[in-house]
Amino acid sequence: MKLTRLGAAIVAASLVVAACGGTSSGAKTLKIGISLPLSGSSLASAGPARDGALLAIKEANAAGTIKGYTLAPYVLDHAVNGQYDTQQGAKDMTTFVSDSAVMAVVGPFNSAVAKVQIPISNEAGLLQCSPANTNPDLTKGDGGKQLRAANPDKINYVRVATTDDIQGPAVAQFGVQDLGLKNIVIIDDQSVYGKGLADQFAAEWTKLGGTVVDRQGADPKTTDFLPILTKFASESPDSLFFGGVTANGGGLIRKQMPQAGLGDIPLLGGDGIQDQNGGVAGSYINIAGAAAANSYSSVAAIHDIPDAAAFKDKFTAEYKTDPGAYAASGYACAQVIIKAIETAASKGDVTREAVRAAGSDPNTTFDTVLGPIKFDAVGDTNQKIISLYKVDMALADGKGDWAFVKQINYGQ
Repeated sequence: MKLTRLGAAIVAASLVVAACGGTSSGAKTLKIGISLPLSGSSLASAGPARDGALLAIKEANAAGTIKGYTLAPYVLDHAVNGQYDTQQGAKDMTTFVSDSAVMAVVGPFNSAVAKVQIPISNEAGLLQCSPANTNPDLTKGDGGKQLRAANPDKINYVRVATTDDIQGPAVAQFGVQDLGLKNIVIIDDQSVYGKGLADQFAAEWTKLGGTVVDRQGADPKTTDFLPILTKFASESPDSLFFGGVTANGGGLIRKQMPQAGLGDIPLLGGDGIQDQNGGVAGSYINIAGAAAANSYSSVAAIHDIPDAAAFKDKFTAEYKTDPGAYAASGYACAQVIIKAIETAASKGDVTREAVRAAGSDPNTTFDTVLGPIKFDAVGDTNQKIISLYKVDMALADGKGDWAFVKQINYGQ
């Protein structure tokens, strides 16, 4: 189901009409916002998260989970020219805040967007759950406090992905200890996520005895990385790390590495390049083509979910495609929100404040597709798990896909 901004609005509107226009059940409508970048190359990454959330909402309605209420998804796309846009992301959140029927929001996908959305949602007391944000400063320390300055003690932002102060070191450890790499060059896309992840990676890489031979920041709108890569090639690295997302150049860098004289040395990255298989337009593997081989990535979430087969079966039945990396995370965020609304409804108090309090309660264990999840005092998940992948070009009928290597639980 590929919903554009207009298409999503039509879906939401149709559900509102059905719920408020004299149905036999007389159910009232509550909206769950979904704020993700959903066009161009961004769709390959964020689309599965949207689809997971939509599936959870559909199932909850079918089961009558919230007695007396119908849940309506309200989907907004903040991609502009195929890349996430922070200004549009802020407009998304303002739109949701202005609609009194919106009880909570799934999203955003990118940390830079979260940085502009959290102050808006915090001031309004609107619960939001991100399936993918990993920058530590969104929740922790002074950075997190500044973002929720309006209501510092009322946590409204939670996330089911763990943070880059875990993810960055995990990828570095994998590169040095598992792959035996030593001399790396780094490109970051200068974003909140990409630069932050690269900083964490570089610090751990050096700590482990590796050498950062060179590092370059690149504007997200860069369309030719050959000048940077050619310079890197002259320095004879044995690997390259990219801190950033596919839409900001990840696939193109991998594609141009052989042209620049870097051959097929390993490219390591975080969850920003871990999207869909090579048959999906705009995905990392699709853009990189045959050069995608020998690429490694991480996901800041659990791979070995409790019943992966059952989730895959129902997702595939709904969308006629396998789940992407963040399909289960999008589903889990919707589950958290639905449970929060259910808790509020059971107390006869379905308000934004009641939903916010229920969804961020550190004493609550949420049963999700990712397994049991609790959020700490600043909204971070207790699942401190990083999953690692390698591109296998034999998968997806020869188009290539991400093959799971292993997961590491840093919470044990």
